[in-house]
Parts: sequence; structure tokens; C-alpha cells
Amino acid sequence: MSIEKKLLKAKSVCKVKFSLSGDQYKSASSILLVGDFNNWQLGETPLKLAKTGVWSVSLDLATGVTYQFRYLIDGTIWENDSEADGFIPSGLGSENSLLAL
Repeated sequence: MSIEKKLLKAKSVCKVKFSLSGDQYKSASSILLVGDFNNWQLGETPLKLAKTGVWSVSLDLATGVTYQFRYLIDGTIWENDSEADGFIPSGLGSENSLLAL
């Protein structure tokens, strides 16, 4: 897992790249990124699989905000990002990843 942040100085926006790689994702047929930034809507932010075997997606997100998010793998497995800025109880018996910009 990896989260790359690049602050865009011309705007109060940060380009954030979310990436997943490793053996546990090789057999996945879909990975979705869901969170505050897309109103937790399934299917709004799918990760794309590169020929290198890395799943990724990039978003331009407003700075000065802390976002909650999770990954949904194959429509059944919810997963947090181990490189998140923190974690917070979701209220549903699990935790959400935090992204502070």
C-alpha cells in the first residue's frame, strides 16, 4: 500500500495517489476507493490495474481537510490502508483510514 501526496501550489489542492500492490491483490477483479471525498458511493472511484500488477488511482483533494476512507476489494472485503495518517472508529464495528491534507 502506498499514499503519495503532492501539493499543487497554484490551488489549495493536493494530488493524492492511492496504490495497492502485492500478492494479496493479484487475484482481485476489482478494487474501489470509497470515502468522504466521494460520499462513500460504491463504484465512484475504481482503482485501475497496471501491467506491473499495481492497482492505483489519483485524486485532487482539497487541503486543510481530514478524509476518512477504505478500500473495497471484489465487492466483499473492506480494507484499511496501512500507510494512512491514522485510523478512527467507523461506528460500524471497524475502523476507517484517515488522510490528513
